Amino acid sequence: MENLLRPLIVVGGSVVLTLFIGWATDRLLSKADRRHSETPLWGLLRRGRIPYQLVLCAALLRGSFDKAEVLEGHRVGIGQTLTLVLIGSTAWLAIRIAAAVVETSYRRYARVHQDAARVRRVRTQVSLIMRVVSAVVGVVAVAAMLLTFPAFRAAGASLLASAGIIGIVAGVAAQSTLSNMFAGFQIAFGDMVRMGDTVVVDGEWGTVEEITLTFLTVRTWDERRITMPVSYFTSKPFENWSRGTPQMTGTVYWHLDHSAPLDAMREKLRDVLRECPAWDGRAYNLTVTDTTPNTMEVRALVTAKDADDVWTVRVTVREQMIRWLSEEHPYALPRVNTADAIVRSHRSNGSNGRVSHGIGPQRRAHESPRADR
Repeated sequence: MENLLRPLIVVGGSVVLTLFIGWATDRLLSKADRRHSETPLWGLLRRGRIPYQLVLCAALLRGSFDKAEVLEGHRVGIGQTLTLVLIGSTAWLAIRIAAAVVETSYRRYARVHQDAARVRRVRTQVSLIMRVVSAVVGVVAVAAMLLTFPAFRAAGASLLASAGIIGIVAGVAAQSTLSNMFAGFQIAFGDMVRMGDTVVVDGEWGTVEEITLTFLTVRTWDERRITMPVSYFTSKPFENWSRGTPQMTGTVYWHLDHSAPLDAMREKLRDVLRECPAWDGRAYNLTVTDTTPNTMEVRALVTAKDADDVWTVRVTVREQMIRWLSEEHPYALPRVNTADAIVRSHRSNGSNGRVSHGIGPQRRAHESPRADR
């Protein structure tokens, strides 16, 4: 009877105590979150309750398993497994706590500062810092797990002797990966591009959605995702429309007849912009920028507070101006001359004594030379 109750009390008591401590801790964090609503720290810390309970359970079982006197032949293996679970859950809990602290700092910074560009820069840096912290904690946890095995501890001395050669070989083999990692740090702390920036890369217009240590994801206007190595942004030119101030100036072009009413178009442009909510009211202009024998090129300049609004203003102005011209001034739209071309005759004219060097009668250009045969 004692052999049955002893392991039940040890294992069951550890699990019950873990659940009780986890529930009590969660209640305290919930109460602190309601009391201090100005900071999200306590609510974010509640996300770590699962690794927290794993740490408690693994620690209690690791310390009391010997008292259970069960599975004596597998005591070493069970103890080793509990140690690995304890190390892994501790690393998991450390990452969750670090994420909560970093996220709280970022939200506090975003709430205080109104500059969207600075907030996006801090967000980019925080994201990359968290990835670095997670990677470091993960590597340390794996190393600690390996060191719990005696075979790895015995081989450690011989491995250290060849660490230099292995490091050189790994550096050469992972040259591309290392360059991307250093480029990721350069982007994060050099303020070249930030999450949320509007960029044009290889002719594609989109918004930076994710930045990691090795790649960057751009969400295009049609909801496609372009994934590029971060080293691209440190070695090739690209357009960043969110750099500095997000205000932009857009252009709208029309090809119109030479008789187009420019003064009336300027007044219509002003009226269209006044009714367009996306126009920021800074400036507008309409000028003739080029001419051809048949048409002239008319350009309108409009302003907006960011790239999305300038696109809305451009399409609105283009559509309403074309509609207005077709209804009120249809003659201003480009026309194509379809008059027949006439070949002049060079025959001699008896009345004026001119000598003709022509070879045939007048003929319309569209008639076939074989039509009179």
